[in-house]
Amino acid sequence: MRQTPAQRHRMHHLALQQAALAEASNVHGQTVGTAYELQLAQLHQHRLALKDMHSVERKIEAKRAMLPDYDTYLDGVLEARPGTQDDVLATVLVWHIDAGNYERAMQLADYAMASGIKPPDQYNRNLPTIVQDEIAEAILAGKKQGPAAILLAAQAIAMTEAADTPDQAKSKLYKAAGWAVLGKTGTHDVDMKTRPLKTCKEALPLLQRAMELDPRAGVKKDIERLDRRLAGKDQE
Repeated sequence: MRQTPAQRHRMHHLALQQAALAEASNVHGQTVGTAYELQLAQLHQHRLALKDMHSVERKIEAKRAMLPDYDTYLDGVLEARPGTQDDVLATVLVWHIDAGNYERAMQLADYAMASGIKPPDQYNRNLPTIVQDEIAEAILAGKKQGPAAILLAAQAIAMTEAADTPDQAKSKLYKAAGWAVLGKTGTHDVDMKTRPLKTCKEALPLLQRAMELDPRAGVKKDIERLDRRLAGKDQE
């Protein structure tokens, strides 16, 4: 159900009130306030609806329709920055990635990581790993391309580089960054001979790092082709 302007205003006010309560009470690890409780109840209902769906495509479309119901609350949290655990924000962050709203997801992830927010148990991964996995998958699959993909990969690397995550997840993100620079996706290869030398020089260390982290990253042939291109041997 869509919120009316009055309801959105009230939710925004409650989110700010929630942050003030959390700060005043000095509560660690638990978000306090009516806004959070209301959104948590909403999230529970949405999860029940999604659970009844078998199609992944249908679930993604449903999430796209549900996400605006959380915007006012999230805007209030981002404005107040209470720094407390928030299962609503952590879950909706992942839903934004699923829905292809990567810029909003990264905005939420930046705050969540700075605040030490953890995803709900069902995700079985910490937040930096989720960001690395899901952003990499989106770029590798061609869901984000061109300069936007390059920027997205750079943001994800900067945001998660210092985090303790599996080498495979970090490797996949570096692979995605290298492919984004080259303009390559899982369904669209590129002719290295047509890539500018500057582009090749930018992509090579990213792919080399991916291979360092995971020798089975699937970038060995790309590295060999880039080495030949930069050595001028592909013209022979």
